[in-house]
Amino acid sequence: MMRILIVTLLYAPDDGPSAPLFQMLCEELVRKGHQVTIIAAVPHYPSGQVPEHFRRGWLQTSEENGVRVIRVRVPSLDRNRLLYRAIQFGVFQLGAALASLRQAYDVALVTNPAIEVFLPFFTSVVLRRKPSVFFVADVYPDVGIQLNIFRSRPVIKLVEALERFCLEQATYTWIFSQSFRIPIARLGVPPERQRLIYSWINPQTIAPLPRNTTFSQEFDLDDRFVVLYAGNLGLSQGLDRVLDVAQSLMDHPQFCFVFVGDGSGKDALVKQAEARQLTNVRFIPFQPFSRVAEVLATADVALLSLQSSIASSSIPSKTFSYLASGRPIIGILDPQSDAADLIRRSGGGMVIAPDQIDALEDVLLEWYRAPELYSEMGAKGRAYVLQYHTSPYAAEQVEALLQDAIKADG
Repeated sequence: MMRILIVTLLYAPDDGPSAPLFQMLCEELVRKGHQVTIIAAVPHYPSGQVPEHFRRGWLQTSEENGVRVIRVRVPSLDRNRLLYRAIQFGVFQLGAALASLRQAYDVALVTNPAIEVFLPFFTSVVLRRKPSVFFVADVYPDVGIQLNIFRSRPVIKLVEALERFCLEQATYTWIFSQSFRIPIARLGVPPERQRLIYSWINPQTIAPLPRNTTFSQEFDLDDRFVVLYAGNLGLSQGLDRVLDVAQSLMDHPQFCFVFVGDGSGKDALVKQAEARQLTNVRFIPFQPFSRVAEVLATADVALLSLQSSIASSSIPSKTFSYLASGRPIIGILDPQSDAADLIRRSGGGMVIAPDQIDALEDVLLEWYRAPELYSEMGAKGRAYVLQYHTSPYAAEQVEALLQDAIKADG
């Protein structure tokens, strides 16, 4: 039995994409006989606003399905403003660092970026000399530079220095994508200290449902051919290209392009759609995790879109949810990216290069007229996820990694 400490910013019932992933992982590790404590912020994603019932005390402790959960109260601020987001990060780090000093554990798992977790990483790993795993969901500062978030050279140097410190001090680095290997090595982690473990889903929670649901009825989508994008409407998705295709298909009223979610890029997309008078485009607010299966069932086609510069270094977690839902995917991605490779490997969809976005119109028309062309893709994607991307499968790999970390530091 291991005593495991996990430090991460987002944990269920937060709506961040990693929140349900870590809830599943923690609960699976508990089922395997381990003692798990997780330190996270109170729910605040994506808006930055903290629900009323979490506005009590700075550190809030509870036991949830066998997991000891310590939540750090952060102020309610507009998360779309970088300064306010930095303030939330700072408050979380202080609280998480103090909380970690009071815990008894054998190994620590801390999630990047270091700009969110440097202090608790230092107190839980370096100060207490504990074996550790540093989890890398995105490579920093690379992703911030690509998104034009980090523009100042001193800021870039600071972010890189913090990230490099955590990577060098950690016993192992857990990477979320094959394409991370080279940039992580460049930041000081040799291949033998890297472990690749892909994302996972709960196949019971996200499962194929009938096409018409209460969600599709609520938003009058039962009789439309729905091209769905669900998730973060941020800077990295390049979704304005999808609006170009929607405009080209205005003469085909059966199509409806549905964007479900929120994010820093949403306002610009809404304004573009309004300016173009795109009546075949619908924006629906972020939905709670409990409705994810319903939302995905509404899709006739699920869209995955990433800018080429980002796609080479990230597999969005929604990819696995799309596959689990049994809906075919069209990935507007760098064909050489890890996400594109996953779609092809699973048989659950097809890939279109971002610079060939015009092909999306032809594919959608073809699939609408001949649904047999894509009907098997959804089933293949679902079968692939059941084999390789369930939470028990991931928990086995994480358990082995944490045990190896303890042995390596022994």
